[in-house]
Amino acid sequence: MEKAPIVRLKGVTKRFDDVTAVDSLNLDIYPGEFLTLLGPSGCGKTTVLRLIAGFETLTQGEIFMNGSRLDGIPPNKRNVNTVFQSYALFPHMTVFENIAFGLRMKQTDASAIGRQVREALDIVKMSGLESRMPHQLSGGQQQRVAMARAIVNKPLVLLLDEPLSALDYRLRQEMEIELKRVHRQLGITFVFVTHDQEEAISMSDRIAVMNQGAIEQIGTPIQIYEEPKNMFVAKFVGEINVFDAFVREVGNGSAVVDIHGRLFPVQNRSRFGPGSLVKVLLRPEDIQVTVEEEWSGSDPSLTGRVDEVIYKGKTVDLIISLDEGESIFVTQFFNEDQENIIYREGQRVHVNWLYGWEVVL
Repeated sequence: MEKAPIVRLKGVTKRFDDVTAVDSLNLDIYPGEFLTLLGPSGCGKTTVLRLIAGFETLTQGEIFMNGSRLDGIPPNKRNVNTVFQSYALFPHMTVFENIAFGLRMKQTDASAIGRQVREALDIVKMSGLESRMPHQLSGGQQQRVAMARAIVNKPLVLLLDEPLSALDYRLRQEMEIELKRVHRQLGITFVFVTHDQEEAISMSDRIAVMNQGAIEQIGTPIQIYEEPKNMFVAKFVGEINVFDAFVREVGNGSAVVDIHGRLFPVQNRSRFGPGSLVKVLLRPEDIQVTVEEEWSGSDPSLTGRVDEVIYKGKTVDLIISLDEGESIFVTQFFNEDQENIIYREGQRVHVNWLYGWEVVL
């Protein structure tokens, strides 16, 4: 039996004058999950967060928490806390006082405040820094204090609005691991907003990909990456190569498509009929590249030449110009036993892929 959602958005719309930021959005968020709203700037993801928090009012629709409608309930009476992009720490307060602020507002007993603040500091690994001022902390430490301040109130739902975007790459990776650890330790529902696809894929239980105020697709990171439902999701989440094709023949769950006059077998989950114009999508790591002199010639392939070789340690990225004029981006895993990279600029190559590794839209 499926769990009841902890937060439910039904037909949620938000307009600012004549701009529709969120458009008839339906979304169920489940207890204890790490849900990420992913999308480009201006797609409405932060507005959704602000509507749940109560910082914005609905134009239309309903939001429920634990089955109760949130209409008219002010932000401080909703059982949610928000971690902002800017951390929003009080500059004149110590770390301890910043974290204790929400508890004091609730008129929590003084001894309980001390205990709960220390627990929160322990969770975010900031014990011993209680008396520091925000300006004495690094960006990563400020982020941890903002997290501690949000979790000390033990909210049902923690809303995180691009909380890692101000950090440098290395620190962001560390904080991703920390956030996942804190999420597991507390079991609180996290709703995380980002435009960074790597962040979303590495951290989330589910991802809702947003575009122009609506959800294009919602699913696990693997579903979003491996089985994009449309071109927007395919192109927004990770690199993708797109080939124009038409369906020559269909079989039981499969089809044969024509790409540049070459015939390739593909899966036909969407049941395209003969003559259909389709797009065949392949991730860079799903394409096989064979140099001309090693090609056996038995399988269908596209031919071209290597324009660029980019060595990245574990992988080699190739930009290949096909004979028909289009460029494709390919990632090949580098065999450390090889003394040198077998690909060179200007080299003639054949490209193909294993049946079923493609997505057909």
